Amino acid sequence: MATNHLVLSGTITRSRSFKSPAGIAHCVIMLEHKSQCFEAEMLRSVYCQIQVILSGERFESVTDKLKIGVDIEVQGFIALQQSRNGQNRLVIHAENVELKT
Repeated sequence: MATNHLVLSGTITRSRSFKSPAGIAHCVIMLEHKSQCFEAEMLRSVYCQIQVILSGERFESVTDKLKIGVDIEVQGFIALQQSRNGQNRLVIHAENVELKT
């Protein structure tokens, strides 16, 4: 079996919650990550934005706290998602979320 597990921390820049037609609760956030990492013995600034999808009842108790400006750490898996305009992008499907502020 292949491994697909990602841990990323950052600040929420967008957040929206909704229920699917099947009644499943979803929260979609945009996570902004900034850090510095060593690569080839040199310090490199790292920046990215990635969409995070939280689905199901287990996240309903925390979604009201996932507002713009909140720092979180997300654990989950990445998957390819195609937008309505046909563009592909990687998203994180959360398995665990921890508030940092």
